[in-house]
Amino acid sequence: MSKPLKNMLTSYLRDRYAGVDSACVVDLTGLDVKSTEKLRNELRQKGGRLEVVRNRLARHAFADSPLKALGESLTGPSALVIAEDSIIDVAKALVAFAKESKKLVLKEAILDGDPGLISVAALSTMKSRVEIIGDIAALIWGPGRRVAGAIASPQGKIAGCIKAIADKEAA
Repeated sequence: MSKPLKNMLTSYLRDRYAGVDSACVVDLTGLDVKSTEKLRNELRQKGGRLEVVRNRLARHAFADSPLKALGESLTGPSALVIAEDSIIDVAKALVAFAKESKKLVLKEAILDGDPGLISVAALSTMKSRVEIIGDIAALIWGPGRRVAGAIASPQGKIAGCIKAIADKEAA
């Protein structure tokens, strides 16, 4: 490949992955076309995208981006998986597909540009942003519900006593 073409592809990768700070790397070696298309469709449903990239070009493209650590770890046959929304949901889909198809090799992942790489399997066990927001909402709602119950409780006891007195006089 000529140097101008390499420069053009590097520039294209730099522009394509600008703003991306979370990604996974997998090895598709051994997967047939039908399995690869099935994986791509499953990832698309989760908001993900799978692209095969040349390691050296990716390393140069990611040099000044949050994906630098991931670019430096690219070795052997690699495909890059990114997500529009949640990389954790995409990682869960990758792990599920790897269990189904033993030929997909899960490599490393980067989350929010953190230079410490983690395995895709470890990333899939984390809670997604939506799950964390749900947990926070439950934590906020729980004490409020108990306070409301405590406030309503004395009134309920007084109303029960008044009803008992009224029933006793009526009888």
